[in-house]
Amino acid sequence: MRLATSGGTIDLAQVGAAPGGGMDAGGPGWLARRGSTIGVRGRSVAVAVVVVVVAMLVGGTGLVLVLEQSLEQAVEATGRARAAEVVSRIDANGVATTVASLGDESRTDAVTLVLDAEGTVVGSSRRSATTALSDQRPDIGDYDSVERDIDTLDEGGEWKVVTTAVTSANQTWYVQVAVPIRIQRDTVSTVAVLLVAGTPLLLVAVAVAVWVLVGRALRSVERIRTTVAEIDARALTARLEVPPTHDEIAALARTMNAMLDRLQASDRAQRAFVSDASHELRSPLATLSTAAELAGRTSDEDARTRLLDTMNAELVRMRGLVGNLMTLARTDAHDVVAHPTDVDLDDLVDHEARRLRTTSTLEVQTRIEPVRVHADPALLAQPLRNLVDNAERHAVRRVALTLLTEDGEAVIRVDNDGPAIDPADRERVFERFVRLDASRTRDAGGSGLGLAITRAGLSAQGGRVQVVDHPDGWCRFEVRLPLGPAATAT
Repeated sequence: MRLATSGGTIDLAQVGAAPGGGMDAGGPGWLARRGSTIGVRGRSVAVAVVVVVVAMLVGGTGLVLVLEQSLEQAVEATGRARAAEVVSRIDANGVATTVASLGDESRTDAVTLVLDAEGTVVGSSRRSATTALSDQRPDIGDYDSVERDIDTLDEGGEWKVVTTAVTSANQTWYVQVAVPIRIQRDTVSTVAVLLVAGTPLLLVAVAVAVWVLVGRALRSVERIRTTVAEIDARALTARLEVPPTHDEIAALARTMNAMLDRLQASDRAQRAFVSDASHELRSPLATLSTAAELAGRTSDEDARTRLLDTMNAELVRMRGLVGNLMTLARTDAHDVVAHPTDVDLDDLVDHEARRLRTTSTLEVQTRIEPVRVHADPALLAQPLRNLVDNAERHAVRRVALTLLTEDGEAVIRVDNDGPAIDPADRERVFERFVRLDASRTRDAGGSGLGLAITRAGLSAQGGRVQVVDHPDGWCRFEVRLPLGPAATAT
């Protein structure tokens, strides 16, 4: 935008323009191109500078326009007040007396003329004003104003001319008051020049301030980065110092410490998992090695057959253990892909009850309601089988399977009349390689992974499993599965 003044023309669009380029040099496109190389500190400075440039451009332009309009209104108000004063004197004293007194007034900032109806000057406050200052002829009591470049007056330049009309002695007279606006235009020009000259200094101050403040803020981030970089698998116990401030840096430090807590817990669990897996595999490997050595030395066919049977049993045990380990590894890596569909849960429970009646001598009691859920049948069948096999190993004479709906969920209860699990161990039994002392002699060949696999498989489908109390003191495992929006009770 260009602003015309008596001292020349000022282009306000150049306010705050950087050397060698205008606003485009600091626009969003430039930030997008340079954002990957100048870093957070540089981007913050660039954004702050751009914002200040835009604010100065908009605010400076608005300030100059408002100032110019305000000063011009003040000039016009001065002209109107002077014209009204002359009109009131004509009404009170007449035209002749008023005209005679105009030249006696020492007014250097305004020129006052009295014209007759034909526009001839009959009185003036300045000798150089011998002709009308404008062609405006308003009605009685009205005021018209116009800006004119009048060279006939001593000062010359831009003037604001206010004209009004008055009736005296049955004639119409016109009063014209010209007020110079050169000073006001010079004031606006001076303000605009100061804005243009001061903007680069302001931009430098803003850039330095933002650079320093962001640098101080990033210093804490750098300390956090350095500390985290020094932490490795051997120093997972180290933690970041949380600053006493309640800002984003403190929140970042707390978040990093929470992440380190999770990493340490995961590392501890992984080490324990590897150690327990090695321990579980050591026993069958030792048995296989011993049996193979004895089979190679003996010539007794019966002994060799027994040794081969032992080796086959250990191989089956190792195959199951490795399969369980692979299942848990896929679960930990979230590599298990579910294929949910509508599943008749009562068919799965009934199948396990029939299987248990066929493969064991236990009494199997069932209470099965028809229930349908939306889940992956394969990921449901394995946890259910693990629970039934666990109940079979610990039962004395009876196993009970129950399926019903409760509170919008499918509920499966697997009970056995063996000893109940102590409340302190009810969560620990779902950990990997955990076998309670009371069950070690009974749970021959168990790896301690079945219940861990059960919980992981059910959790992947939004279900949960827990050990709960039984009214008769039995051991009870309870599974709860969401029916889901597409599941219905049949």
